[in-house]
Amino acid sequence: MDYQEPSAAQAANHDATKDTSADALGAQNEAIIASPLYNAQFQDDDLTKQLGAEEGDVYDRGMKHFSRLGWKRLTIILIVEAIALGSLSIPSTFAALGMVAGVICCVGIGLIAIYTSYIIGQVKLAYPEIANYADAGRAMGSKLGCPRFGYELINAMLGIQLLFLTGSHCLTGTIAWRNITGSDICSVVFAVVSAVILLLLAIPPSFTEMAVLGYIDFASIIIAIGITIISTGVQSTNAPGGLAAVDWSAWPKEDITFTDAFVAVTNIIFAYSFALCQFSFMDEMHTPNDFVKSIWVLGIMEVIIYTLTGALIYAFVGSSVQSPALLSAGSLLSRIAFGIALPVIFISGSINTVVFGRVVHGRIFANSPIRFINTKMGWVTWLAVITVATIVSFVIAEVIPFFNDLLSISSSLFISGFTFYFPPLMWVLLLREGSWFTPKNMALAAVNLLTFLIGLVILGAGTYASVDDIILKYRVGTVHGVFTCGSPE
Repeated sequence: MDYQEPSAAQAANHDATKDTSADALGAQNEAIIASPLYNAQFQDDDLTKQLGAEEGDVYDRGMKHFSRLGWKRLTIILIVEAIALGSLSIPSTFAALGMVAGVICCVGIGLIAIYTSYIIGQVKLAYPEIANYADAGRAMGSKLGCPRFGYELINAMLGIQLLFLTGSHCLTGTIAWRNITGSDICSVVFAVVSAVILLLLAIPPSFTEMAVLGYIDFASIIIAIGITIISTGVQSTNAPGGLAAVDWSAWPKEDITFTDAFVAVTNIIFAYSFALCQFSFMDEMHTPNDFVKSIWVLGIMEVIIYTLTGALIYAFVGSSVQSPALLSAGSLLSRIAFGIALPVIFISGSINTVVFGRVVHGRIFANSPIRFINTKMGWVTWLAVITVATIVSFVIAEVIPFFNDLLSISSSLFISGFTFYFPPLMWVLLLREGSWFTPKNMALAAVNLLTFLIGLVILGAGTYASVDDIILKYRVGTVHGVFTCGSPE
């Protein structure tokens, strides 16, 4: 069905979100359900004409279950999505780019990510019927006369990126299990174990339920990073020559190639990839206007954590720092750090499967209460969708069995759009008001144009660099083949 602008009644209902009373929230939910983007079945104002008593009960319980997210839990769920694998790759990017460029990229890209996430939040407030990023594609496409194309394009990109994210966590789980156990067991076995854990953690379909695991997830990554920083610092201090002997540099390494430099930059971009799930998370908020608090808390935390992690571990280890960074902590402490990091590896990975499942399941059963996953058929179909998603992610992890390049190609092909060039298009097509020549619009146009161009550069140059690096590694034999027992890189 083609996208349509919200009616005046829906717009009025959207304004009511400023009132957090139960009546206002209920009115907002009715407006969202009535919208063409969300569900064609409920366009009739009198829902009782569409639903029987039993189905109506399923609908009511479903709406209550999926409208419980506040801004604090939104922050936690964004942390689960954002602060995970990216932080483990950043010290190696500092080794390639040097301390100065590494810090500038961490801070600069972080600020851009905060801004584009703010745009996404504003779009969600203006168009409450947008339930995920693909719906935003339909809204943008509608302005250009091609709503179906916009929806299908972004839906495909979103689905593939989420599978890549889960695959990267499956790969990291494989690396972690091999490091913790010190075993010669075939790496494919550890990959299967990781995939099963990711599947089990993805069973709860509500982000509110996933947020409960977020506290464990956040504690896990912070403690693991802390152990790595402390252990590498102690090792460097006790080594001959002390910290002064560490071969870190303020500038890029002398023999750096274009491919090495851009793969390093895209790994930082990967660390700020939470924008693609923001629509889905905000769709469960009972007070969507509060999203700004979450974006700023998360953004500032990310910039601080990523910059300190990259700078300190690089300063303590130098050019030989490994990726994931936990591998640089020494044999014993590396195993301990990986053990502590297991929750973040699997919890943060599973949430991508949940987002993927919600998008696919919601589309298949758009005209049925089955989409609420509170009936037998709802659960059976939900388990089928996330199982298939996990299997595909496992295959991706085996086909691209090297950490940095998997993150890099994911960033270049997909995050370049979700975090960089799509939000400026949203501002132009969905948010801009008044004349282009007002001081406010001219300033915002300049910022959005710059952000859009950065996204296109990442898409083109980053994809080239990622593919070139993958080809090179296979050519020189520095990585094991597909579905073999060798150790992932």
